[in-house]
Amino acid sequence: MTDPVGLEPVIDMPKQKTHKGVKKRFRVTGTGKVLHRQAGTSHLAARKTHKRKRNLRGTTTLADQFTSQIKNVLAGDSY
Repeated sequence: MTDPVGLEPVIDMPKQKTHKGVKKRFRVTGTGKVLHRQAGTSHLAARKTHKRKRNLRGTTTLADQFTSQIKNVLAGDSY
């Protein structure tokens, strides 16, 4: 790509790449909140109480101080 006059090439800055690990673990809602799966649900559940396992089901919203970091590394590419 060249400049409008055509004398020197214009170098475009590289785009921000999506962090694929974050894309697999987080989801941004329409209102801008970030959802994530809770930790402690994948294995070793026999030692946890029924109440604890029940409360770990589903997704929860991420704390507000971390949402800007997650949205930055997602670069606008969320499920």
